[in-house]
Amino acid sequence: MGIKNYKPITPGQRGMSVIKKEGLSKSKPPKSLQKSLKYSAGRNNKGRITIWHKGGRHKRLYRIIDFKRDKDNISAKVVSIEYDPNRSANIALLNYADGEKRYILAPEGLVIGSTIVSGESSEIKIGNTLPLRNIPLGASIHNIELRPKKGGQIAKSAGSVAQILAKEGKYGYIRIPSGEVRMIHLDCKATIGQVGNLDYENISLGKAGKSRYLGRRPTVRGVAMNPIDHPLGGGEGKSSGGRHPCTPWGKPTKGFRTRRRKATNKMIINRRKK
Repeated sequence: MGIKNYKPITPGQRGMSVIKKEGLSKSKPPKSLQKSLKYSAGRNNKGRITIWHKGGRHKRLYRIIDFKRDKDNISAKVVSIEYDPNRSANIALLNYADGEKRYILAPEGLVIGSTIVSGESSEIKIGNTLPLRNIPLGASIHNIELRPKKGGQIAKSAGSVAQILAKEGKYGYIRIPSGEVRMIHLDCKATIGQVGNLDYENISLGKAGKSRYLGRRPTVRGVAMNPIDHPLGGGEGKSSGGRHPCTPWGKPTKGFRTRRRKATNKMIINRRKK
């Protein structure tokens, strides 16, 4: 689709870029595939902020995406490819042969009018979904399940792609976008191709206000705070903190391991971090 750079006629447009929406449908989403989005602005059920820097974003409706792709052996036609305000990838509206409509993530190369299908006997074609055991080695895949029938959990953002490296017994060795190689059961489904909207990573917001539209509130540096508010705070003049980076509660950041899911360690063959 390409990136559009603005000729700055206001300070906020200097350095700002957006993705061109040519080729995207302007039709409204079907009401059956929309629902209201509950937004807590980072607060828990007691009203306390548990996730910082959230709030004040633009109002939006959620599009219900079919991550499971469980309508097997029923062909579907791509009716439209649309912008989704809730994710970096674009979405494609499918019209199934039995009349049902569903949204899926739009892979790179999928065009309006294409016919796709999911199921064990599906051909290796962009947009089709198959179990990993039926996908050849070296194939590019996305929207990968971690457990059979749970729905895709890996490689769902714009430009994401994973690759099947090997198969051994009940498991396949998959290189996921982070560079990690992990074992995934061969009964898990994945979709052929790479997630579309590849230019998303190259856009520049250009102004602070655009972050606010997305619900990202400002982040204050620890060294700019008082000692009572942060371990890095205080000091005469501008200080550099005097210790390793940490949270306001003293927990180390930047490299500190927080992973506790030791049960799945055996599934990781090559770690993202050495």
